[in-house]
Amino acid sequence: MNDDPTGTPYRRRPFCTIIPPHVLDRLAESDDPLHHRPARRTLEHDGALRTRRRVTAARGFAAPAGTPSDNPQRTVHDAHHRTQLPGTKVRGEGDQPGKDATVNRAYAGLGATFDFYLKVLGRRSIDDAGLPLNASVHYGENYDNAFWDGDQMVFGDGDGKIFLDFTIPLDVIGHELTHGVTQYTANLEYYGQSGALNESVSDVFGVLIKQYALGQTAADANWLIGEGLLGPGLKGALRSMKAPGTAFDNPQMGKDPQPGSMEDYVRTPRDNGGVHINSGIPNRAFYLLATALGGHAWERAGKVWYAALTSGRLTPTVDFAGFARETVACAKELYGEGAETEAVLKAWSQVGVPAS
Repeated sequence: MNDDPTGTPYRRRPFCTIIPPHVLDRLAESDDPLHHRPARRTLEHDGALRTRRRVTAARGFAAPAGTPSDNPQRTVHDAHHRTQLPGTKVRGEGDQPGKDATVNRAYAGLGATFDFYLKVLGRRSIDDAGLPLNASVHYGENYDNAFWDGDQMVFGDGDGKIFLDFTIPLDVIGHELTHGVTQYTANLEYYGQSGALNESVSDVFGVLIKQYALGQTAADANWLIGEGLLGPGLKGALRSMKAPGTAFDNPQMGKDPQPGSMEDYVRTPRDNGGVHINSGIPNRAFYLLATALGGHAWERAGKVWYAALTSGRLTPTVDFAGFARETVACAKELYGEGAETEAVLKAWSQVGVPAS
């Protein structure tokens, strides 16, 4: 983290999307215009925003001073299929549900994420200082993505063929908002292994938010990210934490390329060094830990991961091994040398990451 001349901390604001570039690349190559037109528009748009975000990140920004509260402050806007943000305000905190299901899902998802962080982890909003939760829906034309832009959530409606409305899966909302939590805590650089950790942390807490809302145990949950997002006739999800590489396999999207261990680590210049691909490795480590401990995954496994994210000891460029060691240290601090710490060590060992 860099400081400005006045000593104000700056934090990176990477452009973090739920759909990885390799999926959109595959769709953009399709002969079917119903597939390639939305994908090409989305890629072009995301590329422009990613460039703009790098310029903003180079300048930096100061973390706002908020007022911690046990109640969320949500505002949902309608972008009316344009790309100017935030759009028209359509629902504020405490307003009754309207007729637009997308608006209602976005509002509820923001609230579910706020509740999880407050009630499970004692965190008051994304920045732990009462940051208002803002979202824009109906963004762009058939926009095939959702993203956290450093200030707010943005949801596309999808193209209706490959991707449906991006407010449908709660874990997508939790995933993207968790990029904000990472932004205000460990501030992990969005490249290579630290970038894959950034993505994985969002998957971990996204799936925990869903499990918490559903009351699921680690054994009951299916550990899929983005289930319900794929269009008619397409089975699967965006990612599987239980079995990376198995989330989807169809002619339109191709086959899920995620590895589940360091033996299959993917080296690529695409996607910021494969941040959406290699995140499968720490994802599986968390799944293995949570299922080994049993019960609700947020009660022990989630608290270890959150403690590591917020310990203040991680560098922005930490690699998998460095993060693994921090989770071991946090497990010892929380639970001593017992079963929890042993389970953390074993989980990382099973995916080929040294943690000691």
